[in-house]
Amino acid sequence: MTAARLVSSESGRWELSGALDFTTVTPLVKEGLGLLRRVPDRGRVEVDLSGVELANSAGLALLLEWLEMAQLRDIQIAYHHLPDSLRRIAAFSNLQDLLPTGH
Repeated sequence: MTAARLVSSESGRWELSGALDFTTVTPLVKEGLGLLRRVPDRGRVEVDLSGVELANSAGLALLLEWLEMAQLRDIQIAYHHLPDSLRRIAAFSNLQDLLPTGH
């Protein structure tokens, strides 16, 4: 299993990869907050999750935390290529409508 990794580009695109679980998400919360601080107010961030190999409820909590942080700064955030495991957890928890997913 690959360690979780977050890579940001200048164009407001983030790539999230690896395993999103209880051991990996805490540093990612902080890293995401640091990246969000660099996004201009009313900006937009696109997060590509196609490289996520494993995700559990901690991964869903991470995405919801980033969403809350973004909303506080009036930043739009969209999650692309959401893994099936996260879709199922979100649906089971009745949270699927909260996640802004892209096509």
